[in-house]
Amino acid sequence: MPADHKVPSRWDALVFGAKTMVLRGGRALRETGRRPDRHPRAAELRDAAVVAEIRSPLWSGPVGAAEHDLTAGKIHNLRLAARALDGIEVPAGAVFSFWRQIGRAVRRRGFVAGRELREGCLVASTGGGLCQLSNGLYEAALAAGFEIVERHAHSRLVPGSRAAAGHDATVFWNYVDLRFRSRAAFRIEARLTGTQLEIRFRSAAAPASGVVVRFPAPREGAHDCVGCAQDGCSHHLPKGVEIMRRPTAWLVDACWPEFAALMRSQAGPEDRLFLPMRWPARARYAWPETPGGESRATLVALARARALRGLPAAGGALPRAMLEFDRRLAEAYVRHLSHRHTHLVVGQGLLPHLWRLGCLQGRSFDVLMERWPLAALQARLDRALARRPESPTLGDFRAPDDIVAAETEALAAASRLYTPHTGVAARFADRAVHLDWALPDAATPRAAVGGRTILFPASPLGRKGAYALRDAVEGLDIDLAMTGRAREHDKPFWRNVSARTLPAGAWPDPVAAVVLPAIVEHQPRALLRALALGIPVIATAACGIGEGPGITLVPEDDPAALREALLRALGDAQPMRQTAQGSARNSA
Repeated sequence: MPADHKVPSRWDALVFGAKTMVLRGGRALRETGRRPDRHPRAAELRDAAVVAEIRSPLWSGPVGAAEHDLTAGKIHNLRLAARALDGIEVPAGAVFSFWRQIGRAVRRRGFVAGRELREGCLVASTGGGLCQLSNGLYEAALAAGFEIVERHAHSRLVPGSRAAAGHDATVFWNYVDLRFRSRAAFRIEARLTGTQLEIRFRSAAAPASGVVVRFPAPREGAHDCVGCAQDGCSHHLPKGVEIMRRPTAWLVDACWPEFAALMRSQAGPEDRLFLPMRWPARARYAWPETPGGESRATLVALARARALRGLPAAGGALPRAMLEFDRRLAEAYVRHLSHRHTHLVVGQGLLPHLWRLGCLQGRSFDVLMERWPLAALQARLDRALARRPESPTLGDFRAPDDIVAAETEALAAASRLYTPHTGVAARFADRAVHLDWALPDAATPRAAVGGRTILFPASPLGRKGAYALRDAVEGLDIDLAMTGRAREHDKPFWRNVSARTLPAGAWPDPVAAVVLPAIVEHQPRALLRALALGIPVIATAACGIGEGPGITLVPEDDPAALREALLRALGDAQPMRQTAQGSARNSA
């Protein structure tokens, strides 16, 4: 509390509230019928020159529990307000009004208690923290040479801050506003990274100025009501213990054993789990419990199970439906996500939808990588289709461009990427955390190794390497067993090879090798099972397992190399060393 201030009482708070009601009513009456316009989003100036750019930090170092919650609240408020500004374009000569564009910051619109600078103190207030945004907008307007129509300085300034040098613009609904205009049309871009607020102005009628202003930490030198000695003040809040690890929310879908082990090792006391549902009989949802509880999207999960039942694996209907339910699941999670969770761990399928919803802004986040990135995945399928244009399934589905772009942007912003897939880990070597694949229980019944049976643990589809396998086994005296029932087309596929489909869950005994020359394989559970059983594995690097005992890697879509590996497994050729060609790291 500043030395020249008296301690605010509850009576003072009531008087302040009455005064603000009068001032708000007066402003509303004066502007009846002549308020500034609310400007829509547009794309005409998306590629125009940047005339000003402002960056300011969201955090200011280690914080206590109360400080963390209020700073997290401020960031949440900034996230909501920035969403209302990002991408709007203001016509030449039109006035931009902060409050007209953002609207009133009240709880029913999602705003929460955050840090607000009032009378030289940082206090808790619903919508608190928006002055960091108004300060940045004002600074950008000055840097771009715009006309300032209305601006108010804080009544008391924080020593050493840019506000003390006249670079601040306080706002208070609705009578303390920030307004400016330009002779040329301009675009506002406002976004939050994991560490800072970024504001950018673009205008086609002005040259790029290169002005980049970095604000100091927003609370530097301020009197903070959190932990202040004046515990009789109406704004006083106890500081609480220092937080060593920010509360984390785990937003997940299907449970992989590798990711479940990661959660067990990392989940903190305030972590919360967001999952589709609990279904004791299914390993798909067998996530560990978290100390901070869990939120479920059971209705979405049940609707998804009903909608996906019976959809064919080929033809594109299944991935389209899965993409739609990923969106619905992400939206269900966001509705219950607390602003206190400032770090997220996100399942990859949810990532592009969470990014588009804006809830990743202002947060750090890690990603559980369940597949290749969409851009890389679709490029792999495009190359395979160019080699095998006769395949009706290699080109049956491509994700919408906006989803691909959203995932690419989100992956670039992520802190860490967790994956057991060797190829995916190699692609993001700088940020990937390479997890070990979880082998099945050692108590799994063992199968005899030998004979002439080759197990293809998939459906005969192009992305699983069926064409290369068909060419490789042509003319061989083998028994080809498959586990999947989807087909490339209705015509016979395997030519003159004896092929059969196994009952669900059954494996042949004995078996000479398990073969998966896939173009795309995200979860090679059958190969891991084979390794646990001691059965030789022949696979491509795209399957995500590295070289090791019992594993032979072959290049993708190379029937000759695959045939040679098969002959060695059958004992029809002299053994030679395993090839490193097409290894996971090289293929990435």
